[in-house]
Amino acid sequence: MFISYFLIFASRVLDVTLMTIRTIMVVQGRKVHSAVIGFFEVAIYVVVLSSVVSNLNDPFKLLAYCLGYATGNYVGITIESKIALGNLSAQIILKTTENCELVNKLRENGFGVTVIQGEGINGHKDVLLVAFHRKDLTTLKKIVYEYDGTAFITVNNVNPISGGYFRAIKK
Repeated sequence: MFISYFLIFASRVLDVTLMTIRTIMVVQGRKVHSAVIGFFEVAIYVVVLSSVVSNLNDPFKLLAYCLGYATGNYVGITIESKIALGNLSAQIILKTTENCELVNKLRENGFGVTVIQGEGINGHKDVLLVAFHRKDLTTLKKIVYEYDGTAFITVNNVNPISGGYFRAIKK
């Protein structure tokens, strides 16, 4: 009896984890990956859902199904953050215009950096534009905050079309 509850829970965790990863793949335009993941996701979903719906008189099956869904969201997001697929673009606004040391340090660490002049409420500021692999976000933030703890950083998902500077950073 308990094995059926566990199988519903575990299957739902797997199905929702796959759904989370597939959704990221769809957003990133990874057609083949998302199609293959979607096939297995929906197959698991249909089998598990039919088991629960055909036994609605057993509230523990429904509970296992719901707990599996919640846990699957958590597991899917955790896995996705570990594999960190995709590219990001950061806009870093610094308080001064004397930032050659930071720019050089970023470049030494494999980041492509474009510096433009911005104007804020307190005058001219450097704005650094950096495109990079998502897995390198922690490294970027660490370098910037070591140099300027008050830096304003915004980050966006990007899908580069062509050109630019993306170098593999050795860990």
